[in-house]
Formats: sequence, C-alpha cells, structure tokens
Amino acid sequence: MSDWDAKLVIGSKAKVPKVTRSESELNSARRSGAVVSSDKKITAGSNKAHAGTDHQRIAKLDRENEVAPPTKVAPSVGRAIMDARASLTPPLSQKDLAQKINEKPSVIADYESGRAIPNPQVLGKMERILKVKLRGADVGKKLDTPGAKK
Repeated sequence: MSDWDAKLVIGSKAKVPKVTRSESELNSARRSGAVVSSDKKITAGSNKAHAGTDHQRIAKLDRENEVAPPTKVAPSVGRAIMDARASLTPPLSQKDLAQKINEKPSVIADYESGRAIPNPQVLGKMERILKVKLRGADVGKKLDTPGAKK
C-alpha cells in the first residue's frame, strides 16, 4: 500500500483557523488545548482614514517637493471673452460659442470665470470665432481680418 492511500479520508474538511468574538469561546478553546493566538487590530476603535500615518508630517514633506500648481486664465481673458460674445451680431451664448469651437459649454464658463487652465488650441479657436485677441499682451484687442488693407 502506498503512502497516499493511508492518508485518504473521505468527507472531512481541512481545519481552518477560527476567529472568536466572545470571551467564552476563547476560554473554551484554551480549556480544550487548542492553539490560541491573539492579534491586536491596529485600527480598532479609531477613524480608519487616519490610522497609522502622521498626515501633517507627510503633508509638510510634500510641500517641500511640491511643484507649483498650473496657472489659471487671467480675469482679463474671461472679461474679453464675455465682451466679445456680447458684441457680436447676433450675440453668442456660451452654448453657441462652445458648439462653434467643438467644446463643452462648461469649458467656456470656466474660461470666463477664470477657473480654466489655458489651452492654446481652445484659445485659438475662440479668437477665430470672436475675432478678439485672447493671448499675449494686448488681450481684448480686435483682430485684424485677413485680406484687409492696412
């Protein structure tokens, strides 16, 4: 008879460690001579989001190596977009302008409020539709139309 025939037992399961939640189960396991181990939970009874780390110390380390946040659109650019939209005949709404430049209306709203990170492609499209300069030193100045004589 080979070795594996001797150890074959049909209908039995392997013993799995049991987690006890009550004191009485723990005491009965100790009395019966079972192997008992106890592990202390690290996050027991505390806010799990803040367990085990010192967030203020880590935040301070992050600030030392932090890259400056990207610049936002200047308020003068947002004002120039609003004024140019209103001066067109017929006046364009944010939704109409967004449709013409193939962007979402929220993008136009972000540019006008100064929350957007400037994108040269989007600004270029808006310049073409609104015929107003939105980049560089003279923001808000009317663009010269191509073909017009100076």
